[in-house]
Amino acid sequence: MNHARQQIFDRLKAAQPEPLENDSAALARNFAHHHFSADEKLAHFSTALTANHAQVLPIERQQLIHTLHQLCQDHGWRHAAIGTNSLWHHDFRQGLENVQITEYQQTIEQWKDDLFTTVDVGLTDTRAGIADSGALVLWPDIHQPRTLSLVPPCHVAVIRQSTLFNNLTELMIEQQWHQQMPTNIVLIAGPSKTADIQQTLAYGAHGPRELIVIVLVDE
Repeated sequence: MNHARQQIFDRLKAAQPEPLENDSAALARNFAHHHFSADEKLAHFSTALTANHAQVLPIERQQLIHTLHQLCQDHGWRHAAIGTNSLWHHDFRQGLENVQITEYQQTIEQWKDDLFTTVDVGLTDTRAGIADSGALVLWPDIHQPRTLSLVPPCHVAVIRQSTLFNNLTELMIEQQWHQQMPTNIVLIAGPSKTADIQQTLAYGAHGPRELIVIVLVDE
């Protein structure tokens, strides 16, 4: 080992890391950039998503089924994909009763043709939302695979206002991610877009070209 590399290792070994505070609230204060009220979090979250060409619909919990009915009618959806279990599974099935519904309970090879060619919309719930960046946080699993939010041309995500956090650091601390981490986390801040071709911004190049976020304001 050369002398320079040994010096680097020696400095690393000699370093004394500063201990982190144990109090979660104190950690959140140290790392957070903004602290919004509940209404401010929703406003900032909605503004950021809208600026990224997403549609945000704040509604009350009892309006969810009717809202899904209306979206199906307005968008002309004929085929929807949902998971096998979610917070709003019953509402999804009722709200989509006038369209064909496919539950994601088979391998991708068995229905990828339909998924990529006939499914109009995928619906999911969310783990949380981040106010300062306007991002959705999804924890895909076998009941709600990430394919639902990545492949159909439109993604509808339902989120409770009570799960909006100021920033990602606060979310990780409050939900104690150090105790339980998923195998995959998806952060979504708007519909799919790219400017790779002639620097022209295009939507839907490698994912949904439309994102609709339904916020349950009384949840």
